[in-house]
Amino acid sequence: MSRRYGGNPAATVIIVIADLAALILILWIFFFLLDANTANSVVSWVHSAADWLAGWSRDMFTAKSDNWRTVLNYGLPAVVYLLVAHGVAGRVNRP
Repeated sequence: MSRRYGGNPAATVIIVIADLAALILILWIFFFLLDANTANSVVSWVHSAADWLAGWSRDMFTAKSDNWRTVLNYGLPAVVYLLVAHGVAGRVNRP
């Protein structure tokens, strides 16, 4: 990653944080779609973290299917975080 952005550690940190946020959101989508046990501590933690990360976009879409609603309301912030972070990281190296 750092080679792609000229070795700038700030760009690497930005991308790693965004990638972790997107990973948590995507993990929650998979847990929801696979009907994971929410009493499990890992699933519960991922759900709490995903709720916090997607707080600004929750209930933005009101699809009739719970599965689609979850994919849209948690998938959108994952995509936004990735796009914004990679754009910012690309600009960090500009002179």
